[in-house]
Amino acid sequence: MKTDRSFLPRLSLALFLSYLSVALSLTAVPVYVMSWPGFSNVLAGLAVGIPFLSTIFTRNYAGQIADASGGHRCMRRGLVLYALACGLCMLSTLPALPAFGRYGVLIAGRLLLGLGESLCIVGMMGWGIGLAGQPQAGRVMAWTGAAMYGAFAVGGPVGLIVYQHFSFAILMAVSAALPLVGLALISTLPAAPLHTGHREPFWTILNKIRWPGLAVALQGVGFAALGAFLSLRFLQAGWSYAGWGLTCFGAAFVAMRLLCGHLPDRIGGLKVALPSLLVEAVGLALIWGAHSPEVALIGAFLTGAGCSMVYPSLGVEVVHLVPAPMRSTALGGFSAFQDLAYAATGPLAGFLADRSGYAEVFLLGSLCAMLGAGLVCLLLALKPQSR
Repeated sequence: MKTDRSFLPRLSLALFLSYLSVALSLTAVPVYVMSWPGFSNVLAGLAVGIPFLSTIFTRNYAGQIADASGGHRCMRRGLVLYALACGLCMLSTLPALPAFGRYGVLIAGRLLLGLGESLCIVGMMGWGIGLAGQPQAGRVMAWTGAAMYGAFAVGGPVGLIVYQHFSFAILMAVSAALPLVGLALISTLPAAPLHTGHREPFWTILNKIRWPGLAVALQGVGFAALGAFLSLRFLQAGWSYAGWGLTCFGAAFVAMRLLCGHLPDRIGGLKVALPSLLVEAVGLALIWGAHSPEVALIGAFLTGAGCSMVYPSLGVEVVHLVPAPMRSTALGGFSAFQDLAYAATGPLAGFLADRSGYAEVFLLGSLCAMLGAGLVCLLLALKPQSR
């Protein structure tokens, strides 16, 4: 089958537009929640992290849809749910609702956002790998991440600007419109061929991929801490440029994906994941110890450069561990490990911030990245014996 070579840029642009729905609100949500009297950092962190909890429980569902019905159907459903979720979050601004009622509506919207994210990302990876072929799996995952975190680079400061100069309702209205544009963009792309064959239980797949999954989860702690609390770290320290931390992170992330996205397919995922985790650990340590916004921004840049290649590198290892008919299910389970880190980090880091300050949150992320690097070293040492 001859495939339009523009499919990957178009899928990536659609994902970029949809993921702005997440990125635009990521820095605004904690500030929005903290503006309500009596709401703590724990509740703000929960509002940031709850979509990732939703994705944990829906990755298997998304993977099954992508494997059985095609990634194209999975991704399209996700784009529609993105729009519906942002519309629900917009209802949290209704003045007639009491504070905890507004918070409940916001949480419900962000749970739905997590389901949309799960369907959209798993669908795109299944669709993209199906069209490109398994030898290009690392490239497809690199483009996926470049789209996602490119959205973070743009969405961080823009989201704060829209929230501060307009309102949270306007921010959510814009966020609801973007995935619908993405849906129109991919409407004419062909479906990928479906693979048939034996399908193993989800828990069997999770057991096969548990070690790469744990490593990507440890990487995710630092990213989740940065996304939820970097702007508050700047505000607490009295620094300017609070919205630019995610821009530095996202710019480095996208640059590394574009420059090094071919490396996992060429030299092996573990060899790329190890230095990436070490760079992430250094970046988070700089944010922890920073005494100026410039140092913190350098730390955010290094964190983005380090985080960038961890997921596609370890994802290439996951793809090699499972048969083709279970590829999307395995990638969904692999993503669930990262989602678990995201979901748990928000409230736990908020608890730590309430007691020790925002800087200590980034020390926690740095230590977790170092643990992830140690695990990858162990996998590298065991790899020759396992083949």
